[in-house]
Amino acid sequence: MTIRIALGDWPTQKTAAQAIRYAVFVLEQKVPLEMEWDQMDAQCVHAVAFMPDGAGVERAVGTGRLLPDGHIGRMAVHKEARGSGVGAALLLALMQQAQQRGERQVELSAQTHAEAFYARHGFVREGEQYQDAGIPHVHMRHIF
Repeated sequence: MTIRIALGDWPTQKTAAQAIRYAVFVLEQKVPLEMEWDQMDAQCVHAVAFMPDGAGVERAVGTGRLLPDGHIGRMAVHKEARGSGVGAALLLALMQQAQQRGERQVELSAQTHAEAFYARHGFVREGEQYQDAGIPHVHMRHIF
């Protein structure tokens, strides 16, 4: 299945990214709405993944963002698209953006259930597990 990644600023990607993050973080994972939206969205490069649905119509199925300090965050993939390569395509696109702007590394806060996914892409866990929005996380880093 073809995955298309669109990169852009918050005004360009807001509609699709916000809908995905709301569905995954707020509805599915019960993250409080006030914790999901922050002022950093306006400063980030946002990636949105699109795939054709059963009728061949392109649909937004995943998102993530690259912060000005080289952190990758708000990685979210709709439940029905998980395991299809969407997360990997988003992560690689954001890592490539970081490299293109001269970053020497990227960091992220991974939900513990996704730690192995990030490790497969060269991220290494640093430190102990911690809670964020009631969900266990670990800090991870990838050096280019």
